[in-house]
Amino acid sequence: MAGATVTVDHVRSGERATGPATVLAIGTATRATCVLHADCPDYYFRITKSDHLTDLKDKCKMMC
Repeated sequence: MAGATVTVDHVRSGERATGPATVLAIGTATRATCVLHADCPDYYFRITKSDHLTDLKDKCKMMC
């Protein structure tokens, strides 16, 4: 491999911005399978077929 020697610092400096950066994101992040935070324990226990674990479900609701 002939040519100039490339240092790690030189490579990393090319990957970084040197001035202020702005990110503009327009859109929605809601999917068809979106679950509200309050409904999460009910949803989780329903899809894992663990509805019979009511005491654990209540603890999960308190934590969430």
